[in-house]
Amino acid sequence: MTPQAYLDRTSEGAAPARKRPLAAMTDGMQAYELTVDRFLVHAARWHPDVEVVSCDIEGEVSRLTYAQVLERSRRLSGALKGLGLEQGDVVATLAWNTRPHMEMWYAAMGVGMVCHTLNPRLTATQLVSMLEQSEATVLAYGAGLSRLAEEIAGLRPGLRLIALDERPAANCATLDHEDLVASGEAEVWGGFDERTPAGLCFTSGTTGAPKGVVYTHRSNYLVTLRSVMADALGLTRRDVVLVAVPMFHANAWGFPFSAPAVGAKLVLPGRVTDGPRLARLIREEGVTLTAGVPTVWLGLVDHVEASGEGVPSLERIVLGGSGCPESLMNRLEQGLDVRVQTSWGMTELSPTGTLSDPAAPALASGRGSIGLDLLLTDADGVALPAQRNAVGHLKVRGASVVNRYLGAEQPALDADGWFDTGDLASIDDTGALTIAGRSKDLIKSGGEWINPVEIEQLVGALDSVSLVAVIGRPDAKWGERPVLVVELREPVSDADLKAAIKGRVADWWVPDRIQRVDAMPQAATGKIDKARLRALYGQD
Repeated sequence: MTPQAYLDRTSEGAAPARKRPLAAMTDGMQAYELTVDRFLVHAARWHPDVEVVSCDIEGEVSRLTYAQVLERSRRLSGALKGLGLEQGDVVATLAWNTRPHMEMWYAAMGVGMVCHTLNPRLTATQLVSMLEQSEATVLAYGAGLSRLAEEIAGLRPGLRLIALDERPAANCATLDHEDLVASGEAEVWGGFDERTPAGLCFTSGTTGAPKGVVYTHRSNYLVTLRSVMADALGLTRRDVVLVAVPMFHANAWGFPFSAPAVGAKLVLPGRVTDGPRLARLIREEGVTLTAGVPTVWLGLVDHVEASGEGVPSLERIVLGGSGCPESLMNRLEQGLDVRVQTSWGMTELSPTGTLSDPAAPALASGRGSIGLDLLLTDADGVALPAQRNAVGHLKVRGASVVNRYLGAEQPALDADGWFDTGDLASIDDTGALTIAGRSKDLIKSGGEWINPVEIEQLVGALDSVSLVAVIGRPDAKWGERPVLVVELREPVSDADLKAAIKGRVADWWVPDRIQRVDAMPQAATGKIDKARLRALYGQD
């Protein structure tokens, strides 16, 4: 009998009407909400004696286990509820990388509150504007930030203050973190939808007013799983992770989630992240992996080279936030005997995008991993016909990519659901992504484009150069011309700087002006502050 004859049978004994019981079965697997509280619960259950090490403003170290941190965080959740806060309320933090800050993170998120991290390097006026958007009713601040916190509270009546890691004055209304932990009843965490908002970070505002990015529990959970994969961070319980990237900078690149997720020891250096402090912590705590922006590691390698103190336990440095000069990358790998792992991400990506192979030399900005799609387009948003070995505008989509900014009426996506990163990039035959610069940083000279990143990479390869940036300045004849700004390790002539460029780019790309600086200005997140450079050196 043919298959069609079988289907066409209508006589006695014909096949019964088709039923599809599996298609209707939606409860074949347990419901298990992907909420970030599970990371700390997991660490406390399976790695209870692994330490969270915290450094205060004076450099004193304290240490508690994951089991102790979980208990304290749950009690803090109870204390927050005792203040009248409920699921959906916003708790703002203004603090450095410390254990009390981490406890406040989990205390808020664990019961469905939203943790809004604020950058202490911004002004009170800027921070109040963000608080007005998030509608936070509580601000927890760290050591050395009481004046800023009080100024903010003066501008936002009704905002309650909590001192995280310093005792408030006895006669003030500020609440004390330790008192709250001691008085709170431990709360049971979870029990809410994984799409519940968990955190709020604002972009750095380099292309306009800062925008709020609302992370959900689901987005944070999924990006954490993606980041710890073997071909990404490759974290294990044997690692000791020092988090130099601030917790207010895109969730410290997710390390307060990924370290407990695998049971790795976590080292939080506090406010001071200079070379001597980092070198001491790395040696004393046996740090194997650390992460931060290039300017942080310049301070570390300068100190190690000057002092002769080694960091023998350190295996990897994860670089991100901005491009790193080749000369600095070489100094880190050779002077510290480590592997440098390059990365690319954004606040809007929760924040990890791509990471280079942890077991191989640094390769471009790394490859994408499961859950994040990459697309190159032309300036009009049309996909490039060849997605390999061509420079285009980089767009992304995925479960941890922003859909809509806080307060925005429309999604931040194009008609096909892609988010425009504002980056120019290329993808090679192996799938490795190379960021070719920010589209807003391109310099238009004589009607043609100059890409600052290409010049920065060439000059940054010189051993005499510590940091480099190229900006545009107005020009009556050409529209714009490039200015080369350098922070040097040792003297070098203009001719030698230009020689690194000539013959490798078009002659008209070579900067007309060279500006030497004692210290490259840094933005609030530790990146090179090109807006400041333009104000100083980008004018006629």
